[in-house]
Amino acid sequence: MSRGEPGAARTDVRANVRRVPGPCAHWDDLDADFVREILDLVGDKWSVLIIGTLADGRVRYSDLAAAIPGISQRMLTLTLKQLRRSGLVDRTAYPEVPPRVEYGLTELGASLLSTVLAMASWSVDHHAEIRRHQRAYDSPGDPGAGSHDAEMGIADPRDG
Repeated sequence: MSRGEPGAARTDVRANVRRVPGPCAHWDDLDADFVREILDLVGDKWSVLIIGTLADGRVRYSDLAAAIPGISQRMLTLTLKQLRRSGLVDRTAYPEVPPRVEYGLTELGASLLSTVLAMASWSVDHHAEIRRHQRAYDSPGDPGAGSHDAEMGIADPRDG
């Protein structure tokens, strides 16, 4: 495969990853792609909140929407579809008028619950510390604030 072909850069990246110690070095290309796919799904803010909300049992769609501040109907629907597709959440529609639809964690989804709740708990426990670091980084007087951005080729808006 030449450099100009699709996938060449990714293969080169994976070859470099295998030379550096860390969790990514232990996975072959297919596993690494799958790990990224699943982390994108279960690490997404809406997925974390949906899974956490379903911790205590089945929940109606409307109650789920009300329990997750800021989630749009579209994002709730899309995220639930992706969680269902991966076998983490199931959906039950009851033949009633008006229709009632409930969502719940599958056994696979429940196995992820402790990890999701631990991430959310960690966020709460470290909220003040993280905000303090963010404010310090964003302050105009922080000499190190732009150094990483400069390394990454990102312009600092404070530079005018």
